[in-house]
Amino acid sequence: MKTAAVVMQAPQELVVDELELDAAGANDLIVDIEWSGISTGTEKLLWTGRMPTFPGMGYPLVPGYESVGQVVAAGPGARHRVGDRVFVPGARCFGPVRGLFGGAAARLVVGDERVYNVDAALGESAVLLALAATAYHAVSGGGKRQPVNAPDLIIGHGVLGRLLARLTVAAGLPPPTVWELDPVRSEGARGYEVIGPDSDKRRDYRAVYDVSGDVRIIDKAMPHLAKGGEIVLAGFYADPLSFDFAPAFTREASVRAAAEWQRADMLAVRQLTDEGRLDLTGLITHRERAEHARGAYRTAFSDAACLKMVLDWKGCQ
Repeated sequence: MKTAAVVMQAPQELVVDELELDAAGANDLIVDIEWSGISTGTEKLLWTGRMPTFPGMGYPLVPGYESVGQVVAAGPGARHRVGDRVFVPGARCFGPVRGLFGGAAARLVVGDERVYNVDAALGESAVLLALAATAYHAVSGGGKRQPVNAPDLIIGHGVLGRLLARLTVAAGLPPPTVWELDPVRSEGARGYEVIGPDSDKRRDYRAVYDVSGDVRIIDKAMPHLAKGGEIVLAGFYADPLSFDFAPAFTREASVRAAAEWQRADMLAVRQLTDEGRLDLTGLITHRERAEHARGAYRTAFSDAACLKMVLDWKGCQ
């Protein structure tokens, strides 16, 4: 069994190639992918070659961890059934080609335990569930810290920043302030204010959530933090972070790194979307057919107006 897949052969070398799929086991599903999203965080680092080294890293690789499709075959040990629409956070089913994260393909072989049922009514917006779960994990503390301060300042108005803001508003909490430098990305706020950092005179934020990926962000945010406040690093940072000690000392500040989402986070945001409390509309701005993936990746990584690019895989199986 073969599939069309996005393959990063090396940094800035991307093709759509035909790959042999691993055989499905008793607990596996075969999923025909309808849509996959392009991440402008981790996938951009893979594209540029700046992704920090960790187990499984290397080229060639199939990227993608935001895929949605339909189950077309299920092993006897699987709980999902043929016809289920599912979210797939990636797969490792391409033989010698690494699955990092392995979701950008027309067909996937994936363990039953890795996928999540999704409402068909979400359509392509279901690719955003991974980012929504990431935002939820950050604001919930991953179940390890209680209580956790909700963001009253969010730095960055990309998709993750917007989801953090929407989750805060949906919870009935005071609307956060959002910093954004790019005038194009400053638009589209729903129930909260977006301003430039230079115009912000507040010095009493309790919880600053950064999703910009700026390695200098701690020093930029610290003057705006209340005594005993917290800076949450919810972006992804390719280079080491550092900060001046004295401003952090005088505020007795905390710095927390938010990790990747877990199963409980995905189940929580899926419930929020099912109940209509978390709105995912207006976040997908660009779409492209999967065979034009090379151009789509370039647009996703270079066009500030592109919040989320989605590849359409229908008809490529």
